[in-house]
Amino acid sequence: MQTLLCFPSVIPRKLILAVLIGLIGIPLFASSHREAPLIASDPIADNTDLYAFRSPDNPNTITIIANYIPAELPYGGPNYYTFGENVRYEIHIDNDVNNPGDEIIYRFTFNRVNEDPTTFFNIRLGLQNLKTTYTLERSIDGGSTFQVIVSDGVVPPPNIGPRSIESGVGLNTTYDALISGAITTASSGEQVFCGPADDPFFVDLGGIFDLGDAPRADGNSRDGLAQYNVHTIAIQVPIETLLKEGAPEIPVNILDPDYVIGVWASASRPAMRTLQPGGIAPVDEGDWVQVSRLGMPLTNEAVIPIGSKDFWNRLSPYDEITETTLDEFFYNPELALYMDDDQFGGAVPAFSALRIQRSSLQTFDFGNTQDGLYILKGDPALAGTALDDAVFGTLLLPAPGKPRSVDLWPAFHTGVPNLRPYQLATGKMGDPLAEGKPFINNFLPNGGDMLRLNMAVPPTPRDDANFSSMGLITAAVLGLTTPPYSDDADLEFIPNMDGFPNGRRLEDDVTAIELQAVSGVVLAAIGLWYDDYPAGNADPVTQDLLDVLTYRTGVNSNDTEFKSSFPYLASPWRGTVAGQ
Repeated sequence: MQTLLCFPSVIPRKLILAVLIGLIGIPLFASSHREAPLIASDPIADNTDLYAFRSPDNPNTITIIANYIPAELPYGGPNYYTFGENVRYEIHIDNDVNNPGDEIIYRFTFNRVNEDPTTFFNIRLGLQNLKTTYTLERSIDGGSTFQVIVSDGVVPPPNIGPRSIESGVGLNTTYDALISGAITTASSGEQVFCGPADDPFFVDLGGIFDLGDAPRADGNSRDGLAQYNVHTIAIQVPIETLLKEGAPEIPVNILDPDYVIGVWASASRPAMRTLQPGGIAPVDEGDWVQVSRLGMPLTNEAVIPIGSKDFWNRLSPYDEITETTLDEFFYNPELALYMDDDQFGGAVPAFSALRIQRSSLQTFDFGNTQDGLYILKGDPALAGTALDDAVFGTLLLPAPGKPRSVDLWPAFHTGVPNLRPYQLATGKMGDPLAEGKPFINNFLPNGGDMLRLNMAVPPTPRDDANFSSMGLITAAVLGLTTPPYSDDADLEFIPNMDGFPNGRRLEDDVTAIELQAVSGVVLAAIGLWYDDYPAGNADPVTQDLLDVLTYRTGVNSNDTEFKSSFPYLASPWRGTVAGQ
């Protein structure tokens, strides 16, 4: 048993742990709400968020949630929000590293019927205007063929108010009953729910898009998505359904590479729409064209610049194998410029706690356009590591001047392998290239932007004292600093190993995690410490590291509680309550 990290007597250990664990919780940008110019004009087809996690109350299943239609006002009548009829909403799963393409596709199409065209009310006397149903098809051969697994699935109506839902002049039921009645078991075994829900994302939209004023200088941060709804597609799928062909029925260990899947969601429309005179409905025809997609949160919103956002939406993740022009935005991210005093570090005062490594271990410069770990290219020290050209070095160290090719780029494009140097610094004895404590393996180098999830990792109970919205950041902190996890470098379950960016749970504060990642926290976790770390010191907990881990933006959680069972999302806000 060996403990790599110790703390100097001048800083009480309990205080350090309280700072590192008890105070973590940091949100930022909206995930994918109105993120590109063209899709902003087509909200019905606009992906907002994607989640994929091992179900906490049903751990033999994976829950995937794809949300659409940003910023729905709960009182947005008389024409309330709903899924589009001429849109294909799809959830894509890649489970085989040897085949860069979808293995499984879930395709949802919707239909609307006006039950009572004589009234302007959406609900009256047990009838609904624009009552919505859906058909769910599944392909298990990469989209060559599809089979219907749900017909006439029920979509609950908008949560208009008590007279429309509970009273005898409305539907004479409860909204909870409408949600329960809409949960359907597909013929192939999946649980399915489609309908309105509370928007689970939380962020100070006003502050963030005011040139990064988060936390706001005036102290009045507010959740810009509080009391807004979205339309959700949620499926709960047995793990055995998602496993690649030939994978063992029981994982070899909690980081079994055969259990890694990639998940992304999309929306497509027919290529042509012809408007008709005299109030006749438009005619949609032609090939289906992808107009929106989503994998990792924040990609198109906070990484891709405005001039390339529409282009990004049209690509699939697999297009990114050969279409590499967007990679530069990950190798040299714009946000890093505002965390670097040699660039524009003073331009965004709210980011003052976030600084990237310019001289990690007095050697490695991860500032934009610098070389990062590329200075080790060809060094015998890389032999057998993920950075070895004989392993994955051609992907992870492609060229000079791309400093974040080793951390940000793989997080969005390949996932992270359980190989040196991508292990915690625990046990490394000061050498970041040495063997350390494993804590992630979601490596699936089949293209570009997807949520990558290792389904072998157990779920962290939501009532666990160590459960944290900071996901793998907290797992890393526990593995580095907290017994028994920090006592040795053995593979073991650390709470929150199932958190973002290993998939994405509803509670995960993805914006904080990604912003901290831009400021180098992943590099620090594997032993590439911040610039204020004295060479050879046994304690890497420096002020720069504490500043990154304790950064706040002022909005720290969703505006309402999530459910404890499928579909987990909170019920949609009621039109007579929202805004009060």
